[in-house]
This record gives sequence, structure tokens and C-alpha cells, in this order.
Amino acid sequence: MSLLELKGIEARHSAGAVLHNVSLSIEPGEIVTIVGPNGSGKSTLLRIMIGALQPTKGSVTRAPDLRIGYVPQTLHIDPTLPMTVRRFLDLPNRVGAIDAAAALEKAGVAGLGQQQMATLSGGQFQRVLLARAILSRPNLLLLDEATQGLDQPGSASFYRQIDAVRHELGCAVVMVSHELHVVMSASDRVICLNGHICCEGTPDVVTAAPAYRELFGTGTKGALALYRHDHDHDHDHGDHA
Repeated sequence: MSLLELKGIEARHSAGAVLHNVSLSIEPGEIVTIVGPNGSGKSTLLRIMIGALQPTKGSVTRAPDLRIGYVPQTLHIDPTLPMTVRRFLDLPNRVGAIDAAAALEKAGVAGLGQQQMATLSGGQFQRVLLARAILSRPNLLLLDEATQGLDQPGSASFYRQIDAVRHELGCAVVMVSHELHVVMSASDRVICLNGHICCEGTPDVVTAAPAYRELFGTGTKGALALYRHDHDHDHDHGDHA
């Protein structure tokens, strides 16, 4: 059974339709990336998946045991507020010390529990958000532009961490991203969105599709090949954020 199934989804706001006739399903264990230009409805679609927004038309079916973990695009924490990573993980519900330590380790930031949130680098901050998202052992992990503000090696390192989490938890992952060259090689399936689904399939199928080339051009192919070389040789182990 699919974890999540959307059928004939439409979403509107005052300026008109944002999403039109969007149908898709998310299967257990797969990594799906949603790409599209600004204003294409990517974040709206994610909010509908989470349940934070109701579509104006269409249906959303969730598996009975669905547990969702969510890593937002940005999260502002007042830098003057004294808050350790460990305390942050207790919001909004307290978690045990063992569970908190395990989540930080899975997210690649073991031992950061006593560090102040305000002193974390961009990459460390995103990994702490990831740790918080996986505390509930989700079977679906959603990420909305989670590497915004990280440089390319930092992004690549973060995506490798996501893949490791996927293997460890056995969860499906849905990522919204604009970093085509990075996400393509990290995805089982790519959905190209521009108010509707223009094309979908494996990375190679989507990059060859006329609708994708019309939106993004053909320039990502070279970057994709270059990233695959780096990815295969695993040059980057650090956090460059």
C-alpha cells in the first residue's frame, strides 16, 4: 500500500489556481524529489501532503500507520535566546536522553547536545532540524528546500546523510529542491511541477523530457555527471556550511 496518495488535487489562492489536477503516490522506502521554478506550487503541495493545507478539490489518502517527519525550509530562532540543542529537541514534547542522542547520531551531529543553537553552522543547524524530524521514527520524511543557504559540498554531504537515514529507518523521503544537479543523483524518482505535473520518472528520464528542458534548459546534465563522479568517489566527508 502507498504511504500517501493524492488524486486530482487543486489548490487556489486569491490570485488564482496554484495546483491543477495533481495526482501522485509515495511508496515505502523511495526518495522522491519535486523540482520546479519559483511559484510552481512546490511548497503548497508539501503543505497538502503534511495536512497543514486542505486542497480546494481532490483527495488525499494516508496509510493508517503514517508517521511524518518534517524539515522546514527555514526556522528562525532568536540568537539572543539561550537554548541548547538538547533543549530544542524537547520542543514541543520532551524526549528521553537516549532517543535524543540516537537522533543526533543518525543526523550526523552526535555530541552536539550541549551546544547553543545560536552558535551552530548552517549545516549543523539543518542536521539538528533533521534529528528533530526523525525523533518520531517517521515512515515518511518531508524536506522543503532543506539545504538552502548551504554551499554545494555542504548540500551534497547533507543529502548523503538523508540517504543514510532512509536506509536506517526504512522511510520514504520527499524533497522539494531547486538544486537540480545534486538532487537528481540522490533521487529514485523526480517529479517536475509547474502548477501541474509536467513530467515524472527516474532522473535520466526526466532530464531527457522536453517539458523539463523547456523549464530548466539542458545545462544540468554536465553538473549531474560531475556530481555523480564526486558522489561515487565520496570525496566530501565534512560539513562545509
